Amino acid sequence: MNRLTFILCVLSMLLPRGAGLAGQRLPQRWVYLQTNLLVDKNVDDALALLDRAAKAGYTHLAVADSKFTRWDSQGPKYVANCARLRRACTRQGIFLAACVCGMGYSNGELGHDPNLAEGLPVKDAMFTVRGGGLAASDTIEAVNGDFEQHKGDSPAGWSFVDQPGKISFIDTRVFQHGKASLRMQDVGAGDPRHGNARACQGLSVQPFHYYHVSVWVKTDNWRGGETRIAVLAPGGVSLNYHEPRIAATQDWKPLDITFNSLEFDKVNLYLGTWGGQGGKIWWDNLQIEPAGLVNVLRRGGTPLKMVSQDGRTVYVEGKDFARIADPKLGNFPWPGEYTAWHDQPKVAIPAASRLREGQTVKLSYYHTAIIHTGQVPACMGEEKLYDILKWELERTRDGLSPDGYFLSHDEIRIAGWDESCQAVGKTPGGVLAANMARCAKLAGQVNPGKPLMVWSDMFDPFHNAGPKGWYYLVKGDGPWNGSWKHLPAGVTVMNWHNHTPGRVESMRHFAALGNKQVLAGYYDGPVGRISQWLSDARGIEGVIGVMYTTWKHDYSNLEAFNAEVNKFLEGRR
Repeated sequence: MNRLTFILCVLSMLLPRGAGLAGQRLPQRWVYLQTNLLVDKNVDDALALLDRAAKAGYTHLAVADSKFTRWDSQGPKYVANCARLRRACTRQGIFLAACVCGMGYSNGELGHDPNLAEGLPVKDAMFTVRGGGLAASDTIEAVNGDFEQHKGDSPAGWSFVDQPGKISFIDTRVFQHGKASLRMQDVGAGDPRHGNARACQGLSVQPFHYYHVSVWVKTDNWRGGETRIAVLAPGGVSLNYHEPRIAATQDWKPLDITFNSLEFDKVNLYLGTWGGQGGKIWWDNLQIEPAGLVNVLRRGGTPLKMVSQDGRTVYVEGKDFARIADPKLGNFPWPGEYTAWHDQPKVAIPAASRLREGQTVKLSYYHTAIIHTGQVPACMGEEKLYDILKWELERTRDGLSPDGYFLSHDEIRIAGWDESCQAVGKTPGGVLAANMARCAKLAGQVNPGKPLMVWSDMFDPFHNAGPKGWYYLVKGDGPWNGSWKHLPAGVTVMNWHNHTPGRVESMRHFAALGNKQVLAGYYDGPVGRISQWLSDARGIEGVIGVMYTTWKHDYSNLEAFNAEVNKFLEGRR
C-alpha cells in the first residue's frame, strides 16, 4: 500500500457517517424539466437553466415535451430548437434524457389514434329509436336538484349537507333556476379542522351503466381547496376523478362529469369541497341522465353490440343502424385532448333497417374516462400502440439525439376492463410487466446501448403496485401487484416514494431487484426533506443520485437543493 492510499483509507474511516451512501457519492444529479420546445423563449429559459444547473453541480437533465409524440406536425423550427438544447447539453457536459412512452399520461400517443384509450364497459344500456335516430333512454333522476324544497337551510331529498345554517345555506335571492340555490361559505371558519362543505344524495343506478351529471355553479372569492362532484360507491370507491375547472370568482356556469357505475347498484353523489377556506360558492339545477355514446371507443378490443330487448335479435351496424363513432373523441380542441362531456354523437337509422320508430334496444359498448383535468391512459393490450411507441422513439432519436430514454410509466389510472386487456389472460400488473419489458426492448432496438430510466410508482408494492386495494378505475383488488416482475435490472428507477411510511421498504425493494435508483426529491417542498430521505437510504445499495423534481416549473431552489445534498454527504446534516 503506497502512502497516498494509506492516507485515503484513514480519512475514509474518520469521515462522518453521512459522508457516504451505500458506498456512493451520488454521482448523478438530475433536473426534471417539463416544457414546450416549440416556443423560442422556453428554449432560452431551458439553456439558462442548464447554465445554472451546471454551475451548481448537476449532471443530468430529463426533459418532457408532449411534442415528442408529434414530430410529424411540428416543422423545422421545432427540430432546430431541439438541436439547440442538444448542443447546450453537450457543451455543458450534461446527460440529456428524453421522456417518452407515456403509459399513464398517454394523450400525446393517443393523438395518433384516440380509440386506443383504455375503456370501461357499458352493458345493456337502453336506447330508443326516435325521429330516425337513436337516443339513450335509461331513466334516472336527481331528487330536488334545484333545491326548491327545503326546511330552513336543509334541502329535502338530500342525505345531508354539512352544517346547515353555518356553512350551508338555502339562498332564495341568488339562483340560476327556479327560486333557490344551495350556498356554501366561510368553510375554513365553520370547519377549521377539515374544511369540508358537502351536500350528499344517494342514487340507485344500474351496474355497468354510464351517466352524465351536470350542475350550475357560481363563485365569489372562493378558496375551496378540492372542489368537485364526487361519486362514491360502497367502501368509499370513487367512480369519478374528473375535476372541472372552477374560477375563484365566476358567474353561473355549468359543470359536467360522467361516471360508470361498474359493478355497483347504489352510489352517493357529493357536491362540495374538501379542505375549503373562504369565500362563497352556489350550486343549482343538478341533473342526471344517461351519458349515451359520448367518448365511445371503436376498436377490436372494445366491441359494440346491439340487441332487441329480449336479446333474441342482433342488429347489424351499417345495415340496421349507421356506424357509431364520436367525432370529438380525443380530438377536441386538438388531437389527444379528451373532454368529459360534449354533444351526443348522432346515430342514424337507415330506411331499410329492421328497427322501428319507438322501439327500444339494448346496447353494449365501451367508453373512456377523464382523470383529473385531462389525463387519459392508452390500452397496453393493443398492438397498434407499439407501432406508435416505436415511431415516437425513432423520431425522438433522430430529432433530439438523447443520451438516454426516460420511460414515462406512472400513475396508470384506468386498465383491465376492455377485451384487449382481458384477451391476454393477465392481471393489469401482468399486462404492465409485459409492456415494460417490451418498451425497454423497443428502446434498445431503436437506439442500442442507451441508458433507460423509469418512474418507480407503478412497480413499487409499497406505492401504487400494492397487493390490496382499489386503484382509481383499474380493475381488481391490488391490480398492479407483480408489475415489477419483468423490470429489466439495467433500468434506473427514478424513485419518487419520498414519504413515510414505506419509502425505506420501497428503496430496499428495488435494490433487491438489482435496479439502480435516483431519488426524485424536492416536489416543490422544503429542500431539507431530501436529507431525511438520504438518511433513510443509508446502507441501501444502488442509490446513485437525486433529482430536483418540480411540477410547478419552480427552479428557485435549484442551487439550494443540491447544496443540501452536499451538506448531507459531507456530514453537515
